[in-house]
Amino acid sequence: MSGNWLDEVKWGPDGLVAAIAQDAASGRVLMVAWMNREALARTAETGEVHYWSRSRRKLWHKGEESGHVQKVRSIRTDCDSDAVLVEIEQVGGIACHTGRERCFYLQLRDGKWVETDPVLKDPKEMYK
Repeated sequence: MSGNWLDEVKWGPDGLVAAIAQDAASGRVLMVAWMNREALARTAETGEVHYWSRSRRKLWHKGEESGHVQKVRSIRTDCDSDAVLVEIEQVGGIACHTGRERCFYLQLRDGKWVETDPVLKDPKEMYK
């Protein structure tokens, strides 16, 4: 292992790595996003999750607008070091910008995507 733990992550050609947010208590996968080196470093330093927003092309502190921050319980990488798993406590119980607990609220049933998780909070109340 090298001296800097960030150097051990296999960053993609775009400088990003997939980051999975998993609820530390339930084990449910809440969301998948992307991190660049700075986002992962800030996540480790602050104890709250930061991502790289590909659409906005900027660093994003999860919950900065909604208040639904993700508190870090542990940070892991897989056997190939090309993905990061962040076990978190999801403040407010809402990870998805649609107001749901998790982003994976669509399930394939009989050839159609069906919404399976309820909206817990109207997004208009979270993002003003």
